[in-house]
Amino acid sequence: MLWRTLLTSALICAIGLLPWLSHTDPALTVLKARSAERTPTPETLAAIRDELGLADGPSALLVRWLGGLLHGDAGRSWVSDTEVLPAVLQAIGVSLLLMAGAVVVALATVAAVCARTLRLGSRRRLGDDRPGGTGSAVLASLPEFLIATVLAAVVGVQLGWLPALGWYGPQWMILPSLALGLSAGAVLGRMLDDLLPAAFAEPWALAAAARGTPPRSVARQALRRCAPGLLPNLGLFLVGLTGGAVTVEQIFDIPGLGRLTLSAALAQDLPVLQTGTLVLVALAAAAAVLTKVGVRWLIGPALRDGALQSLHRPTRPAPRLVPLGYALALAAVIGLGLPRDPLTLDTAAKLQPPSAAHPFGTDALGRDLLARVAHGALETLGTALAVSAVALVIGVLLGLLPRLSGPLVDTVNAVPPVLAALLVTGVAGSGRWTPAWAVVVVAWAPLATHTASLLRQERATLHLTATKALGAGRGYLLRHELLPAVVPPVVRHALLRLPAVALSLAALGFLGLGAQPPSPEWGLLLSENQPYVERAPWAVLAPAAVLALLGALAVTASAGMRLPRFGRRSGRNAPSPSDSPRARPADTQQPTAPAPLHTPDRPSLR
Repeated sequence: MLWRTLLTSALICAIGLLPWLSHTDPALTVLKARSAERTPTPETLAAIRDELGLADGPSALLVRWLGGLLHGDAGRSWVSDTEVLPAVLQAIGVSLLLMAGAVVVALATVAAVCARTLRLGSRRRLGDDRPGGTGSAVLASLPEFLIATVLAAVVGVQLGWLPALGWYGPQWMILPSLALGLSAGAVLGRMLDDLLPAAFAEPWALAAAARGTPPRSVARQALRRCAPGLLPNLGLFLVGLTGGAVTVEQIFDIPGLGRLTLSAALAQDLPVLQTGTLVLVALAAAAAVLTKVGVRWLIGPALRDGALQSLHRPTRPAPRLVPLGYALALAAVIGLGLPRDPLTLDTAAKLQPPSAAHPFGTDALGRDLLARVAHGALETLGTALAVSAVALVIGVLLGLLPRLSGPLVDTVNAVPPVLAALLVTGVAGSGRWTPAWAVVVVAWAPLATHTASLLRQERATLHLTATKALGAGRGYLLRHELLPAVVPPVVRHALLRLPAVALSLAALGFLGLGAQPPSPEWGLLLSENQPYVERAPWAVLAPAAVLALLGALAVTASAGMRLPRFGRRSGRNAPSPSDSPRARPADTQQPTAPAPLHTPDRPSLR
């Protein structure tokens, strides 16, 4: 609790220093937010400073805001001059309702992704040659704002089946819930589908199937067995839907907390920004407590007594032809587009459909989309791979220290990505690698949570208890038991998020922190062509298809991966004295098995 309180205090103080960290005049920013046409004269700026108390410095502002919170007063907005607390509570109510709809969609998506594994596993017909889940990988790689744009344009505008703009009733939450829940459900479904085969191979499942237990009962218990490993990531997903659903709220014109926080961050409206962030941190803490209670309710006695079976089961590598096909297709797109010029303008060929001259069509300025996709691949893939690798290393290292990383993950996950980018830019300044560090700040949190949840269950397994009883040291257990069980699924999780990392890097371009026109970066291509999705859908579908191809390649290439063995080892046997020199003191002897209490009589040899 002390560690969590210190992190929250540091975050609130950093937000309070945001106008001074960004090296901008807060009075000028507030004036532009209030009235962009008004001339920023020295007298006008001085009046705003006196009105807001900016001359007293950030410390006085923070103390005044905290003092008001003790009396239930979060202050007044610097821009609209309205009470902050009612506006934040109304926005969090909208976000929670949207979150509930997205959770329903995500759970339905998880059920669809894992349906085949549940059906075959409960009937003991599940083998290691399962398909790699390419469809779920493609769905997980699609950006939320692209799904939202297509749903709003096709379902809401062209077909007119559902309303696409506003927030006036239950019908208005269907399309935003689909946009938020589909991709998140695909990610969670892939993680659950990665654990289910090992659960169906445990002795209890085999015994239940041999006794004739109905397959539905076996599948239900297998879900309960795997759920504790996913609950922490589900908690992160719930918190991310409140503050991180900024693009979906912008497209569908939803007055949620993410949109309110983004507007306050851009306008440097500190009372609204600090109150909204404090609400998100409190929501993250509540979600963390609920997930811990849920884990203890599901498998608490087994965690306490060390009576679990390991969910890590080495699988055969996936057929190389599948990822090889995706790799060749991606290489073909890049190879065909690199000889073309991505910056050549042709005003007479605006928004042309795909043809022999332009296989992917052209954009609103007449530029060849194939050339822009190919040239943007080098920058996008290189930076995204570097960011994913750094986030993976940080996530695994901090996940191995759950008491340290747990509150840190909750606090970081409560910060909207845009706000994290503004804080990083304020501290490090604008530069080429500033967007990469801004994405790293938030990208490691789900990987650390996944690592910690798997580590918690792996430490409670029977074979680990037996190995420690036979004299294995901590180093041996970490290298030979824990890391081989934890790292492969976390690496697959990181690869599944690779397309999302690429899009997060590009999304910072809207704030002047990332790629800027005329750069052919993939996420920027999607953002530039989004307004023309109705007239020229190929302008959006071409980069989205290549992005989905990247996601499918990442997932299928990681199927069946495992860590190399260190030292000699056979099955789950304990280490030999040479393998673990510090397993026991030097002056003790190797423990031997106790003699049986009863030895049957044997005839003597004469």
